[in-house]
Amino acid sequence: MDYAYYQNDSGIHVQKNEALRQIAFFDFDGTITTKDTMLEFIKYRKGNLGFLAGFALNSPFLVAYKAGIISNQLAKERILTFFFGKTSSNNFQEHCNQFADEIIPGLIRPKALIEIKKLQDSGVEVVIVSASAEQWISKWCASMGVEMIATRLISRSEKITGRIDGRNCHGEEKVNRIRAAYNLSDYDAIYAYGDTKGDKPMLGLATFAFYKPFR
Repeated sequence: MDYAYYQNDSGIHVQKNEALRQIAFFDFDGTITTKDTMLEFIKYRKGNLGFLAGFALNSPFLVAYKAGIISNQLAKERILTFFFGKTSSNNFQEHCNQFADEIIPGLIRPKALIEIKKLQDSGVEVVIVSASAEQWISKWCASMGVEMIATRLISRSEKITGRIDGRNCHGEEKVNRIRAAYNLSDYDAIYAYGDTKGDKPMLGLATFAFYKPFR
């Protein structure tokens, strides 16, 4: 049996066919969610006042990032170190799990949730590929029955350092991480969903690519 596609407002779907292997890669922040979860997690833990004060103190680094003087990764590490450096790894994970339970469900775009479930029902493997840290999206991904590729944070002496293990899972690094985890030639169809220029390398891998599909 060949592919049988049907179109709706949120994308192309493939009828269930166990003879075919299909996989879908979703960006998380902005594509599945309405807001950046790193920023929302900082607000959740530090409050709006702490959030604003912390970003004001780190404004020179943010300006340098916007001006292209420092990388996305360096700016992100600066923010994570400022807010969470030396936090107990166990406590950090507990707070991340609470955030996943209490906040993330309210940030999810309904159309994205529908799309994920329809793909799963059609036998498509679903993978979240995110620059967000594994710690605060892992529980949500597990609850959805989807795989996850995300930024990894370094812990030392059982404390969060704020530093990133390897590279931030953004831009070309998303492609590198996908290729390291999956042999894409094994799949008959590849879907990809994203919403920023940082997702375009991942979208370029796809048989069917969707840019800002759930707005």
